[in-house]
Amino acid sequence: MSQYGHINRRRGARRGRGVVAAVAGAGALAVAGSYAAGLGPFARADGAHGPDPAAVAQARAFLADWAAGRVPAASARTTSPDRARQVLDNFTAGLDIERPRLTARAATRTGDDAVTVPFTARMPISGLGTWTYASKLPLSRQQDGDWKVDWRLSLVHPRLSETEKFHLAREESSAPDVTDRTGRALSGDAFPSLAPVLGQLGGAGSGPRGAVQLVDRTTGEVERTEAAFGKKPAAGAGEPVATTLDATWQSAAERAVAEGADGRNASLVALRIDDGEILALANAPSSGFNRAVSGTYAPGSTWKIVTSAALLLKDAVAPGDVVDCPKYLTVGKEFHNVETSEHRGATFLKDFTESCNTAFISLRGKLADSETGDVARTYFGVGQEWHVGIPTYDGSVPVPRDETEKAASMIGQGRIQANPLIMASVTATAVSGTFHQPTITGRTEDATSTKPLPQKVVGQLREMLRATVTDGTARVLADLPGDIGAKTGTAEVSDAPEGADNNGWLVAHRGNVAVACVVEEGVTGGGSAGPILHSLLAAVPGDPS
Repeated sequence: MSQYGHINRRRGARRGRGVVAAVAGAGALAVAGSYAAGLGPFARADGAHGPDPAAVAQARAFLADWAAGRVPAASARTTSPDRARQVLDNFTAGLDIERPRLTARAATRTGDDAVTVPFTARMPISGLGTWTYASKLPLSRQQDGDWKVDWRLSLVHPRLSETEKFHLAREESSAPDVTDRTGRALSGDAFPSLAPVLGQLGGAGSGPRGAVQLVDRTTGEVERTEAAFGKKPAAGAGEPVATTLDATWQSAAERAVAEGADGRNASLVALRIDDGEILALANAPSSGFNRAVSGTYAPGSTWKIVTSAALLLKDAVAPGDVVDCPKYLTVGKEFHNVETSEHRGATFLKDFTESCNTAFISLRGKLADSETGDVARTYFGVGQEWHVGIPTYDGSVPVPRDETEKAASMIGQGRIQANPLIMASVTATAVSGTFHQPTITGRTEDATSTKPLPQKVVGQLREMLRATVTDGTARVLADLPGDIGAKTGTAEVSDAPEGADNNGWLVAHRGNVAVACVVEEGVTGGGSAGPILHSLLAAVPGDPS
C-alpha cells in the first residue's frame, strides 16, 4: 500500500490490471516550439524586476520531468531528492495516474532568494477520468547559486500532508453491449482501442465509477472526496448501446495504427463531415489513455487551416498573393522551416502546401492577438464544451502573452492544444463550412454555438488542402483515388528530453470523411502519420453508410 495514494478495489472491480506508468512524449509541457531552445519566449531577459528566469526554468523542467514520468530527474531538481522520488512514485502509481498534464502559471518573486510558481495539474485516472487541481511550487536559491524546488508534500497536492493521504476507490460494473451504426456488435477483444471506451458511453449508465478520497493516515477514515468519476446506473442500463462507429472503418483504423506506429504512441480519429458522427478511433498502445480524444498536443502546422481561415475571413491575404518564405525569421526567438527550407517569392498557396512557418509568422500583424482564438471558437467550435458521449478534451487557444508566443501560435505552437478528434473536426468544418459537434452515440446534447464559414473561404481552403496533396507535403496520399485534400504538421514539444523528435501530424478529407492522425516523436507528418492514413484510406475506399 502506498503512503501517498493507493487503490481500494471494491467488489466487482477488474483484478490483475497493472499500473500504467506515466509516458513521455505528449505528457511533456507542450509550450512554444519551432524555435531554438533556450529560456523560452516567456522568460525575462533579466530578473531585476521579477522572478529569476533560472528559477522559472527549473520549475518548468521539474513539471516537465514529472509529467513525462522522469521521476528521478524531477526529484533531482528538489532539495530532498530521495524523499521526492518516493512520494512522486507512490502518488502516481498508487492513484493509477497514467500521464500527468502539468501547466505552469505566472511566477511570483516572494523574496530575494525565493520564487513561487503556481501550476495546474490534470491527472488522468486510468479508466475513470481526469482529476484537475491547482498547486504551487516553492523554489529557493541554494548556497551554490542554483535554484531548487523546495520539497514539501503540499506541492504535490495542497492537502497531501504527514497526516492525510489519498486513495483511489473503484467500483466497476460490466460494460454494456455495444453495436456499431449498422447493428454489428463491438467488443474490446475484437477492437482493442475500444476497450477503454465501451464502458464510458454516456447512454450506457453502467461504466466504471470511482473516487479520489482524502483519508486520515492513522485511522483510514475518509475526510473528503476530492474527485468523483462515473454515474450510477440509469433506468434501462444494460440494454445494448448503439453508436455511430463503423466496424469496417474501426477495424481498418486499428490495423493502420498498430502497423504504422512502429512502437511509438499514435492515435487517429475518423468522422463524418456532414454530421460529426465518429466512425473510428484508434490508439497505439490500444489500452489505457485514450489520446485520440483526450490527448493534449500542439497541433503544429495542421493548425494553419485555422490560421488561414482567420486571414481569409478578413481578406488579409489571398491564395495568389506573394508572401515570401525565407529560411529564418526572428521574433524574439529564431523561427525556421522544417529542414530550414525556403521558397523565395512564393504565393500564400505555396506557403500553405509547403507548410512554410516563416511566411505564416510574417502575417501575424494582420490578425489581432485574440483573433485566431476567436475564429477557432466561433467557426470551428474549438474550446467550447463538447458533449461527445465519452470524456474528451475540447481544445484551448489562449490569447498570446507576447509577440513571440503570437508568432508561435500562427503555426500551431505556443499554448495551443488539440488532439486528433479536434483536428478531424477542424478539417471537416473547413471543407464543409459548418461545424458539427462530434458524437459517438448520435444523441448527445449540443450546447455549442458557431457560425458557418463563408463559401468563398471554404472554396479557398479546399483548394489549398487539395494542392497540398497534389503538389505539397502530403504527396504520400497522391496515389489514392478520390479528391483528397490534406495538411501535414510537425510539432515541437518544449522541455522534452534532449534529442527527442518532433510529433508528426496529418489531417485529410475524402468524400464525407475527415481524418486526423498524430504520431509522437514521428519527426514529420508525411513520414510518420502519412503511411497510417494512406493505409486507412486505401483499406476503406468508399464513404460509410
